[in-house]
This record gives sequence, C-alpha cells and structure tokens, in this order.
Amino acid sequence: DLWQGNVIFDQSGMPFLIDPAIYYADREAELAMCRLFGGFPDTFYQAYQKCWPLPDGWRQRQELYQLYHLLNHAFLFGSHYVSSSYQSLQKILRL
Repeated sequence: DLWQGNVIFDQSGMPFLIDPAIYYADREAELAMCRLFGGFPDTFYQAYQKCWPLPDGWRQRQELYQLYHLLNHAFLFGSHYVSSSYQSLQKILRL
C-alpha cells in the first residue's frame, strides 16, 4: 500500500511511512502501486534503484501489478476504476 497518502511529515519536515494495509508482497508490486497513484519524486526511484536494483523486465511487469490494484479498487470503490482497469488491460495485451 505504498503511495503518497501513506507518507506523513513531522514538524521538522522528516518523512515517515505509515501503512495501514500491511502485507507481504513482491517489491515490484509496491513500486507499481506508488507509481499508479501519484508516485514520488524521481529522486526516490533513483535512490531505490541505486540501493536495490530492480531485475530486467520490471517496466513490463509494472503494468500487470498496476492492473491488480486497479481491479481491487474497482471492487472496493466502483466504476471509475473499471474503465481504468480496462485501459490497463489493453496496454498489457499490446506488450
């Protein structure tokens, strides 16, 4: 459940990550989630890649992981996410 809404800052500007939906998942799924809903500054992804590089093909798998989150949101929150899910599926089928 890694996305901008789960990052808070204290009075000095120090960031903290909160995660009310903790689960064990592939790290690519978490990174796809954060890119799907606004993402973080490029420096976040650059630092991540420097510390723990993602394996080849992660960009192609990102769309599939994002489809999972879109379908889950369609189930939970309704029709807006159905059309987004369909668009994502179309992208996957073209890969």
